[in-house]
Amino acid sequence: MRKSKPKKRIILPDPKFNDTLVTRFVNNMMYDGKKSTAYSIFYNAVEIVEKKTSENGLETWKKALNNVMPAVEVKSRRVGGANFQVPTEVLS
Repeated sequence: MRKSKPKKRIILPDPKFNDTLVTRFVNNMMYDGKKSTAYSIFYNAVEIVEKKTSENGLETWKKALNNVMPAVEVKSRRVGGANFQVPTEVLS
């Protein structure tokens, strides 16, 4: 008998911008479990961007993140004994 699948963990939004994408980014940026340090680094960087460009820092960060994210990934598909790389769109 197989074990049941683990429950999906919900990611809480960050306290300042109330956005889950920011929380995911900070969680990946975090080092040695120092989440408060990672949040302060992120918020300071957003403030610096707002001062230098006089635009919304969060929107600029989201635009930059979309520019960096890949649009297509390849998955291996087996057809008739041969493996083919099939391009598929990445869903975020």
